[in-house]
Formats: sequence, structure tokens, C-alpha cells
Amino acid sequence: MIPIKDTNPRKSLPIVNLSIITICSVLWLYEVSLDEESLNAFIYTFGLVPSEVFSNPYQLLTHMFLHGSWLHIIGNMWFLWVFGDNVEDRLGKIRYAVFYILSGIGAALIQTLVSFLTGSMDIPMVGASGAISGVLGAYLYLFPHARILALVPFFFFLTLVEVPAVFFIGMWILIQILNGFLTLPFASMGGVAWFAHIGGFFVGYKLVRLFRRRYYSW
Repeated sequence: MIPIKDTNPRKSLPIVNLSIITICSVLWLYEVSLDEESLNAFIYTFGLVPSEVFSNPYQLLTHMFLHGSWLHIIGNMWFLWVFGDNVEDRLGKIRYAVFYILSGIGAALIQTLVSFLTGSMDIPMVGASGAISGVLGAYLYLFPHARILALVPFFFFLTLVEVPAVFFIGMWILIQILNGFLTLPFASMGGVAWFAHIGGFFVGYKLVRLFRRRYYSW
């Protein structure tokens, strides 16, 4: 399923969300401007390399603003665009910024642990997926009754269907969990950091309870 939009109104301009999208997009354009050797050096310096997490802790932050392909960044930024504005609206701008960063760091630490356990410590990880998974966890907690307009495959066609947020995000996290455990034996070969998605989601779902504003009105 591909989300098109949600039905949640918002009260304010999502400045932080737009800023994150802008920063990631600008950095991606910089990445594609590099030759292969420079790009590899850039990724190994600012991506998250699990074996270097203690010597280069800044990678816990910088990795979440880099991406590995056009599909990677477009997919991540689109999910952030659809779900992040309402979470920012509910938390407030500063709280949302801190929440986003902490979700990304939490996701990275969980993926790092899995990397150590599976012997993939030297494979760099990049992408905002872990932090955005935290946003999805927060969205599910804050807006379980919202509805999502999504493109859903139906045989050889795609059709627009409006589904409850709890169903859309529930199916999304179920897919992440299944893929994570099915591909675990092949983790040393690289690929999608499924446990960053899983970890980020549950970190965000729990963390949002500390960050949400107690009094809020539309």
C-alpha cells in the first residue's frame, strides 16, 4: 500500500517536517554529484558503521539524513510528508524535532545491536527510515482513528482505498517484522535495515507519550 494523504487537519505550518525533508533532499543531491570513490568515502564517514559507533558516535545522527537511492529518499520523504505534519502539530515544533532525532538514534542502536549479533558490523547504514518509523509509531498512538487514502494493489491494477490508520500502519509494521526475521540469516550480505524500522516504530510509539502536549484543541 502507498499512502496518498491522510484526513487529519493541522493547525500550523509543519516547519520542522519541511526542514527535515529539505535537508535530506539537498544532501541527496550532493551525494549524486559525487564520483563513486568520493561517495563511498562520504557514506563510510557519515553513514552509520556499527563497528565504529563508539569511536564515531556522531554517525548516530548524521546517517539519518543520507540515502542510498532515488527510490529510498522519495519513499522516505513521502511517508514523512504524509504522516509527520500531524505529529509535529500535536507535539509542537521543538518537541517534534527532539522526538524525531531520538527515534532515529533509538532505531540505529537497535539495528547496530542486530548487526553485531549477525556479523554485519562493517556495513554502513544510511536513511531516515528509523526516525520516520518512529513518526509512524507516534501517529498510530496519537491518531488511531484517522483515515489514510492509499493506493492498494488489486490483481494487476492499483485502486484508491480509504483505510483506518490503525490498519494501514498495522499492516506496515507487520510487513517490517516479517521481512526482518525472514532475512535475518542473510543480514551479513547487507540490504534493508529492517530492524531499524521495527526498532524506530516501537521507540516512537513509547516515546511520544513523554513528548505529547497534555492540552490540545483543534
